[in-house]
Amino acid sequence: MTTKGNGSATPPTLLIACGALAAEAKQVLEQDGLRHIKLTCLPAHLHNTPDKIPALLRQKIRANQAEYSKILVLYGDCGTAGGIDDVLEEEGAERIAGAHCYEFYAGSETFKKMSDTEPGTFYLTDFLVRHFDRLIWKGLGMDRHPELRPLYFGNYKNLVYLAQNPSTMLVEQAKEAAARLELEFVNHQTGLLGLEMFFDETVIREQVNAD
Repeated sequence: MTTKGNGSATPPTLLIACGALAAEAKQVLEQDGLRHIKLTCLPAHLHNTPDKIPALLRQKIRANQAEYSKILVLYGDCGTAGGIDDVLEEEGAERIAGAHCYEFYAGSETFKKMSDTEPGTFYLTDFLVRHFDRLIWKGLGMDRHPELRPLYFGNYKNLVYLAQNPSTMLVEQAKEAAARLELEFVNHQTGLLGLEMFFDETVIREQVNAD
């Protein structure tokens, strides 16, 4: 548990994250001043069934409310049509700003510009590049039924790789994914600034409230 300038202990905070963001969240939380934030995750495969997220998120919040003074949520709306926000309002938790992880990784202004420039864009993060076969190619059944590809992706033009911690291997895997989906490849490095800003703002608010 970390301490503030006045020597008092910072109350423990729980971060409930999408499993697809676990590695990046853990990387940011290892920084000084954030050690009091404990990480737990919901399964990453919910990416393909967003209607299940709100109920599971509510269960996770209620199971931990007594132990933590604050609960943060590392989800956007993520295709739940406001379902996540309804749960957070009812349970007294807060989430990172943005409709989905693509927006808070890229930044709202940058993401809007990319979306406006080419609406027909499919986005991948580091996690989705690593697990493209399992979550997207096989997850959507294209390994068994390749004729589904144009049904899912026929209206897309670009595949944008939003890279948090890019490597030569990940870039090549992202290029391969674009080729398999018959989309033009675009590489855009985001880093972890969006997550860092979210946690920094949270710590600042906690310190102001404590003072």
